[in-house]
Amino acid sequence: MSFLVSEELSFKIPVELRYETRDPYAVRMTFHLPGDAPVTWAFGRELLLDGINRPSGDGDVHIAPTDPEGLSDVSIRLQVGGDRALFRASAPPLVAFLDRTDKLVPLGQERTLGDFEDNLEAALGRILAEESAGPTA
Repeated sequence: MSFLVSEELSFKIPVELRYETRDPYAVRMTFHLPGDAPVTWAFGRELLLDGINRPSGDGDVHIAPTDPEGLSDVSIRLQVGGDRALFRASAPPLVAFLDRTDKLVPLGQERTLGDFEDNLEAALGRILAEESAGPTA
């Protein structure tokens, strides 16, 4: 991801994307700026998804495609009080990340997460039982 200091100055920084099923509505981005401690922002997973396709967000996080005509770079503006930071990321890795989160908890199914975890545990139990029983002839 690029950190845009000004129109003329930007530099690449490592950014870690995380999704935790215990907080299924949020994604986390940890920015590793040179000389500073890592900074983590949590915001809505749906906001990131919407921002890839159209300008989204009100408040401290704004996400928008740089070219509304296709899958392009995405600008991410974070703001605290009067301080702002602007980042630019390639859309395909963000889409791939969101796809992986959707496999863990499908978008729109966050409220049923308790059931999801119970069903997952039951399914894993059945799979393990079948494996330990071995092949049947």
